[in-house]
Formats: sequence, C-alpha cells, structure tokens
Amino acid sequence: MLPLRGCHRRLVSLRGVTAPSLLLPPITTTTTSMAAPHPHSHPAKTLRASPPPPSTAGSAPKRSRTMATDAAATAHSASAGCSAMKAEFAKHAEYLNTLNDKRERLVKASRDLTMNSKKAIFQVHRISKNNKEEVLSKAENDLTVVVNQYIGKLVKELQGTDFWKLRRAYTFGVQEYVEAATFCRFCKTGTLLSLAEINDSLLELGDKSVEPLQINVLDYVLGVADLSGELMRLAIGRISDGEVEYAKNICAFVRDIYRELTLVVPLMDDNSEMKKKMETMLQSVVKIENACFSVHVRGSEYIPLLGSSADPDYSFFGASDFDQ
Repeated sequence: MLPLRGCHRRLVSLRGVTAPSLLLPPITTTTTSMAAPHPHSHPAKTLRASPPPPSTAGSAPKRSRTMATDAAATAHSASAGCSAMKAEFAKHAEYLNTLNDKRERLVKASRDLTMNSKKAIFQVHRISKNNKEEVLSKAENDLTVVVNQYIGKLVKELQGTDFWKLRRAYTFGVQEYVEAATFCRFCKTGTLLSLAEINDSLLELGDKSVEPLQINVLDYVLGVADLSGELMRLAIGRISDGEVEYAKNICAFVRDIYRELTLVVPLMDDNSEMKKKMETMLQSVVKIENACFSVHVRGSEYIPLLGSSADPDYSFFGASDFDQ
C-alpha cells in the first residue's frame, strides 16, 4: 500500500505534468492504532487522491460574463430620451425668449402711442370760437399719423392671437388713443365714437390673411372713462370763454356716459381698474355741474364776460318756468 504522497507523484508522472510545489500542501501522516478487523467486516478500501486542478500559471484570470448587449441598448435608449427632452425644452426656451422680445417692443410702441395721443389731445384743447375748424383739422391729422405709424407697429407685432396674450404690454397706449379719438369726435360732432368705428379704421393696417388687431371692449370702456377728465377741462375752458351752452352740452354728455357705465361696470369680470376710473369720472361730473351751477346762480356777475342776456336761463335744471 503506497503512501498518499507517492500516489500523487506517480499520477503526475503518468500525465507528463510537473507538479508545482504550491499545488498541494505537505501531507503529514499520523500514526493510529490499527484494531483487528471484524470477522464480518468488508475489506478496507484504498484511498486515492483526486487529481489536481489544471495549472493556471501564465494565463489571465477569467472574467464573469455580463449582458453587454442589453446594457448598451439601455444606455442608447436613455441617451436618446435625454436628447429628445433637451430638444423639447430648447424649443420652449426659444419660444419664451421670442415672446419676451416681442413684449419689450410692444411696451416701447405703447409708450410712443401714449405720448403722441396726448399731443393730439393737447391740440384739441386749443379750440375756441374762432379757430375750431383749424384746430380740429390739425388734431385729425395728428391722429392719422398716430394710427399709421404707432398703431401700425402694434399691428405688425401682434399677429394671430398674440394681441390677447400680450394685452397688458400695450393696453395703456390703446386706452390713450381711444381717449384722443373720442375726444376729437365729440368736439367735432358732439357724439361718441363707437368701438366698431375704431376697429374698422384698423382693418387696413394689417394683413388680410391673418386675424387683424381689434381693440377689445375693456380697453375701449377704460378709454371712454378717461374721456370724462378731458371733457371736464374743456367745459371749464369754454365757460371762461363765455360758451356756456357748449359747457351744458358737455355736462349732459358726461352725465349720460356715467349713468350708462354704472350699469355696465358691475357686470364686468375684471373691473378693479374700472372702479377707480368711475370714482374719477364722478368727480369730473361734479366739477362740471358746479361750474355750470355757479354761472346760473351768479349769472349777473358773469353777464359782461359771457355776453348773455340779463334774464337767467334755468332750463338746464329742467325748470324752464321757474318762478323767480
């Protein structure tokens, strides 16, 4: 019976492989007492050593296999999704930048529109008995320039439905233009310029293939509310020049506007700004009434200036047969 170390060397020599000194640790044998075999026991089996694993000296260690194909596909899909997201947000950023640039241009155009509309209003305030036709003709020419140059800029910038999204950028200029146009119309004909007439005058400025710029009802009503202040100044000026009847007409006109707007304002959704203007309009009505009232009550003091008769006229108060 060969020892275990001898069996191992013999197996290695048969396979033609040189056993490295580090493959198997040295085997130490221990002496055990051998008891007598049992008469019915099986013969002892010879222990054989298992062959050593093949030598791995000089070769690279093997790596665990991975699903490279699935990982690459996942990375490619994630990269594609990220690129699509960046492209989408880049599109939104470009739209917002374009909208902001357009808003800035509209604010500048609105300031120019406001300034030139005020110039037309100041021109109308130069009116008197002797130069009425001349002053109104110049004011109408100024309004024509305002429409062609400054409102034309708004029309070019506002295409499609942009005039609803960017209304806050140009609303103050439009209100001032409505105030100037209605003021000039009243001084010429004594009537109120309607919203339909204003929008019809703007149709020729834009391209017929797109939706034209239309002044909305809110801006029109706000502009008409500002008209009361200009009419109050005009009435005071006409009284000082002796045109009392003209001041009466202005007073009745402003009263009618105020009465009608008191019925409309509660029905408006966005009426916070309109409520402030209604308070100012009421103050204008009171100032015109006080001025006309002072002329009638103290008419004898104003006779030389006004050139009226000695008999006071109380028809303005609805009492033509007033007992003195």
